[in-house]
Amino acid sequence: MQYYYGNQWPLRVLDESEFWKEQEAEHTVVIRELLPNLEQDFVESLKRWEDVLTTTKQHVTRFIESVVRSKNQISPQLSQQVLELASFCLQESVAFIEFCRKIKSESKVVVDNQMAKTVINHIIDESEYFIGIAQTILYEH
Repeated sequence: MQYYYGNQWPLRVLDESEFWKEQEAEHTVVIRELLPNLEQDFVESLKRWEDVLTTTKQHVTRFIESVVRSKNQISPQLSQQVLELASFCLQESVAFIEFCRKIKSESKVVVDNQMAKTVINHIIDESEYFIGIAQTILYEH
């Protein structure tokens, strides 16, 4: 977490959200590349997740631009929208973690593949890390 933002909490939470949404989108590719024989349903779901996470990242980027352009004169409405977006990003990560756990527990390709389990666990840990950051910032505001 970059603490050089000072009291500019909207930029803090947006910066973290942008970074972690990009990471999660990349993680969908990592799983697909690691498991070329993954069941087609999971492959298709991972592609959808990649699209969704990329779209969320783009939405966060637009909010960053809005906050930067406001020159620290953030309206209550923009502040509320940032809180709602950050909360959405957090919930999206919770759902992504649940999906990764489902792959780990239900995919026949993963069940006997310790390397795949380790990578998926790492991906889950990283998303949980983002959730912790987002919760900390949100609970402060």
